[in-house]
Amino acid sequence: MSPEPSPQESRAGLLYGVAAYGIWGLFPLYWPLLEPTGAVEILAHRMVWSLVTVAAVLALTRRWGWIRPLLRQPKRLAMAAVGAAVISVNWWVYIWAVNSGHVVETSLGYFINPLATIGLGVLVLRERLRPAQWAAVGVGVAAVIVLAVGYGKPPWVALTIAATFSTYSLVKKKVGLGGLESMAVETAVQFLPALVVLLVLGAQGKSSFVSEGGGHTLLLLGTGVITAIPLVSFGAAAVRLPLSVLGMLQYLAPVFQFALGLLVFHEAMPAERWAGFALVWLALAVLTWDGLRTARQSRVELKEAQERTVTTGNTENTIATETSQDTETTAQRG
Repeated sequence: MSPEPSPQESRAGLLYGVAAYGIWGLFPLYWPLLEPTGAVEILAHRMVWSLVTVAAVLALTRRWGWIRPLLRQPKRLAMAAVGAAVISVNWWVYIWAVNSGHVVETSLGYFINPLATIGLGVLVLRERLRPAQWAAVGVGVAAVIVLAVGYGKPPWVALTIAATFSTYSLVKKKVGLGGLESMAVETAVQFLPALVVLLVLGAQGKSSFVSEGGGHTLLLLGTGVITAIPLVSFGAAAVRLPLSVLGMLQYLAPVFQFALGLLVFHEAMPAERWAGFALVWLALAVLTWDGLRTARQSRVELKEAQERTVTTGNTENTIATETSQDTETTAQRG
């Protein structure tokens, strides 16, 4: 059993976690700054400069030892490539949606992501759900139906974001690399296609990298930094906080995105969308309550098992001592 983190480490972990999810939640403020650059060019720059940034971090921390063992495992490399492809779709949809006035719908995608992850667990990993989890999934499906009626079509942006990110999480779990290492592999896979896109755009005179001024160029370069910073912060939080706390913090990002969509970008929220979001929040409340209850029960059962082990050990020691004493007494009598 791992030792409990100190209060100072817990506070630091909480700050790192809030920073990570806060930055992810504030991303909708950054992408519009890159206009008139299109979503494809923004995505390509993000891939290229993310690799440059993560390579610099790895060089500073001298964390290269994982590369050689990974290269000897083609299956893990293939899974990492799949992860890179899936997260590329996620990034592109997110950037396009934010710059096309669908910030609220992107928040919906990350709100329903836990439900999509549960669905993948059932379909792919054959996991068995508890009754509360089934209830949460059912309410989530009802929410999507209500939102489809409200939008006049299925909320494709939200569904694509949830599907790609939950799939990416599953693939990343199977690859088994740390956050920084995983990002290095994925951006290495993305690098050449992204570089080709940028070179083609430049050859066609459609690139905005230098045509919009020095400030714009710096903002495009910054896409790598803003991708890496929250990931590093999340990694620092993950080793200091219990999973239950991290699970609660993950809702900060879509909450910020939702608030930005309403208050900053002034996106419409008719009554039927409020109803759909309310159902999603209800499903997440049920899911969170069930997760906390299960975690509490697991801790109680673990504590009881440890106490039983200690009691059993003490009993065995007592019996052994008494047996030894009886033997000695018998020997003395003989």
